[in-house]
Amino acid sequence: MYKSALTLAALSSAISLSAQEPASVSLAEIADKALEQDTIAWDFVEGITTEVGPRQAGTEAEARARDWAMVWLNANGFDNVANEPFEMDTWVPGDVHRASVTAPYMQNLVVQPLGNSAATPEGGIEAQVVYFPTLDDLIAAPEGSLTGKIAFVSHEMRPSMDGSHYGYFGGARFAGPGIAAQKGAAAIVIKSVGTDLHRNPHTGTTRFPEGVSAIPAAALSVPDAQNLERMFERAGDAPLSLKLELNPRRLGMTMSGNVVGEIVGRNAALPPVLLACHIDSWWNAPGAFDDGAGCAIIAAAARNVRKAGQPLRTIRVLFAGAEEVGLFGSVAYSKAHIDEPIAVGLESDFGADRVWRFESNFRETNPDLHSLIAKSVARFGVADSSIRASGGADLNIVRDQKGAIIDLQQDGTRYFDLHHTPDDTLDKIDINQLRQNVAVWTTVVGILANEDRPILTGGVNPSAPAVMEQ
Repeated sequence: MYKSALTLAALSSAISLSAQEPASVSLAEIADKALEQDTIAWDFVEGITTEVGPRQAGTEAEARARDWAMVWLNANGFDNVANEPFEMDTWVPGDVHRASVTAPYMQNLVVQPLGNSAATPEGGIEAQVVYFPTLDDLIAAPEGSLTGKIAFVSHEMRPSMDGSHYGYFGGARFAGPGIAAQKGAAAIVIKSVGTDLHRNPHTGTTRFPEGVSAIPAAALSVPDAQNLERMFERAGDAPLSLKLELNPRRLGMTMSGNVVGEIVGRNAALPPVLLACHIDSWWNAPGAFDDGAGCAIIAAAARNVRKAGQPLRTIRVLFAGAEEVGLFGSVAYSKAHIDEPIAVGLESDFGADRVWRFESNFRETNPDLHSLIAKSVARFGVADSSIRASGGADLNIVRDQKGAIIDLQQDGTRYFDLHHTPDDTLDKIDINQLRQNVAVWTTVVGILANEDRPILTGGVNPSAPAVMEQ
């Protein structure tokens, strides 16, 4: 029988506490209260979206977000609150984002630049558009066939509870511009990697291969992309022309940073529990879902565990900077702290809708702990899973250490309606679902922070798959 500092029975009684600070309320009671009336997470996400707003990486707005978060953490009882700065090559979107079909069906389209897009010449570029229904069609295009032309790449992304379509169809954005540039395209527009039918383009980072010059790259709103598809169908063999004007620019090296804080545990010799999120957002929204809510959830959970008394292990929160533009904060944190073992890592970065599935990467090697956690969150409607957790984008340090990881998977059915759009605003958060997240996270973090044995046992985690920013 598995023995630990926290057993199933402890979920309905007090967590083991130091003699100096006896428990007055159990973890289970705190989690139940969070489910019904938590205000901590709402206080965070309401505050950062109202008082800071959009938080583009490497800019003054992201710096204000770090300052705001540090004040909030200090005010809410966190220890060792700090900003850990790092430099990054900073891209900003500019203020000109225009597109229009100039022949044969003249009308304006709604676009946003993709991160790392090049600028067009002043006044824009006008060229024939070549339609690729899928990324594979673009890949199959002959070398040089797009010289002087604008590529248009579409896809068939649909809503899904697990968000898996993002992985299936996100390549149109992640890789499409680089491939188009290699084939000589003057520019590229893509159907937004999203699932809504609003005229809100979804931005996001793209990558150009080493040695390939960036080209202007933009996302069309889904309805505008659908309209462009209909134009191609109607036009037949007649060429379509598009005018595109973008003025993003690079600022060079600027400062970003990670914000950290701790709930200090009783046993400093035990590696900490790491809870991660990212504090930056894109410029076009205040980032309530992505990822203000995630930072709110992990901070509320850590604070709730402390309410039950000082935990055995330290709980460390990491508000990573510059996630959206390339995981710069996650990489910097791992580089700075790689020699400091982490017991287990968890990240919240998939909105604010309810947690519905629990995954770990130690189901086989530490089955009793996995089972304990699964049973503990079942009462919140969370299902167990045999899927191996790989961790969120800001958990590079745990993957680099081949450590223990837990994924508390959220319902992503509506996440990609809002993702990277101007609609990522506070009013989209369902407070009852936000509270369910806090209750689940409080329960899981409380178990982990009071676990006196290694989380990952029976060997190390094999290399986890690469994680791409969202």
